[in-house]
Amino acid sequence: MSSTKTENGESTRDGAPRPPIEPVAHFAVADRAARGKAARGEVSRDAHALWEPPPVRADPVGLLEEQAKTRVEELVPIRYGRMLVSPFTFYRGAAYIMAADLAGLPRTPLRAQLCGDAHLSNFGVYAAPDRRLVFDTNDFDETLRGPFEWDLKRLVASFAVAGRERGFGEDRRRAINLAVSRSYREAMARFATMRTLDVWYSRIDIEDVFARLSSEVSAKAVKRAERNEAKARTRDSLAAFRKLTRVVDGEPRIVSDPPLIVPIPELFTDEQAMEATRLVIREYRRTLQDDRRHLLERFRLVDAARKVVGVGSVGTRAFILLFLGRDDEDPLFLQMKEAQASVLEPFLGKSSFASHGQRVVEGQRLMQAASDSMLGWIHVTGFDGVERDFYLRQLWDSKGSALIDAMEPRTMEAYATLCGPTIARAHARSGDAVAISSYLGKSDAFDRALADFAEAYADQNERDYAALKAAADSGRVAVEAGL
Repeated sequence: MSSTKTENGESTRDGAPRPPIEPVAHFAVADRAARGKAARGEVSRDAHALWEPPPVRADPVGLLEEQAKTRVEELVPIRYGRMLVSPFTFYRGAAYIMAADLAGLPRTPLRAQLCGDAHLSNFGVYAAPDRRLVFDTNDFDETLRGPFEWDLKRLVASFAVAGRERGFGEDRRRAINLAVSRSYREAMARFATMRTLDVWYSRIDIEDVFARLSSEVSAKAVKRAERNEAKARTRDSLAAFRKLTRVVDGEPRIVSDPPLIVPIPELFTDEQAMEATRLVIREYRRTLQDDRRHLLERFRLVDAARKVVGVGSVGTRAFILLFLGRDDEDPLFLQMKEAQASVLEPFLGKSSFASHGQRVVEGQRLMQAASDSMLGWIHVTGFDGVERDFYLRQLWDSKGSALIDAMEPRTMEAYATLCGPTIARAHARSGDAVAISSYLGKSDAFDRALADFAEAYADQNERDYAALKAAADSGRVAVEAGL
């Protein structure tokens, strides 16, 4: 790799110019608060309650078909099959549809780093680098800077959709919806008064989660959460190794389970596929910090496979990579996941990063209190000659998600008061907590508006779900159910 100097004297690799670092403006707290309050003149808090489909609205199935054009064709029917399980699973895969809808609504000028797909199933626990379990947002494929309320609207609406799926009545759902935005608003008010470093280091540890649950939900719900936590602690590379591999000719290999898991030798006839994968890993290593690169170099790559993941992500290219350290009892599993353009980009502008893999990684590091040590990215030219971006992370690292299907109303409300502050902290790290808090104010005006919006958008989600079902019934889209 060659090294050059920029006009500012900064070293770069391969002669790639690094943009000059712009000066940062700093404003007094009073000025920041005034900016937030002035934003109410542009978009009132009550205005966020409104959702009615415009006279000319993009066809929701058409938007999904547009996304399918850049995905693995044989996997797209699996995506539709998973989305058609219920209106809630449809919502999980419909981030692009909702982004198109939000783009037509009034938006505040108060920007932060957005998750872009902040529904309640994209939160959970995982092991921080210090190995303690933390609760945080855990999906950043769509991350981009934008109006703070876009994340919050998607989050609150997800609780409305999930509450309907659980059979909760209107009053219970409204209490849950209000809890999301209220907990966000109150947390942002706290962050607005905290020292900058205290905001940056703030996080929700698993002990904080159980302290909240034990005071707000039934003993049965706490026991269920404790079992879920214990299960999450066992989900690591060794557990993945035991589940996903078997020994072939004395060497562990990933077990084939097409179309969900397809080893590289089965996927590509080119005998050089594994060698090409090794070259990819060498490039990925360059994006790691030196100490973490040193750690990765202690492992050797022994196998790789394509693996279908998630709901909305199905059809994008995702691979699992098996490494071994000192022996066969020392595995490391990484996930290499394709990063396409964020669904927010057509409406908020392109990312400032040339690589979408880097966009995801940098957005995750900015929003999360503690991020995976192995986060990195690569730019790849595939065997088909198409250039694609990917990001890498550990496959399982004590990851666990809430059991939405088993939640009682009180449990879902308590969970809402975990998710709201989590997104607030991410926005406080990446945006202006003082301005956002000033905009939200001390009353519940914003909370009530978002609760109204959530129910109205849950109605829209049900109509869009029905549209996809009709498209499947008519043969417009092919569906593979049960995978």
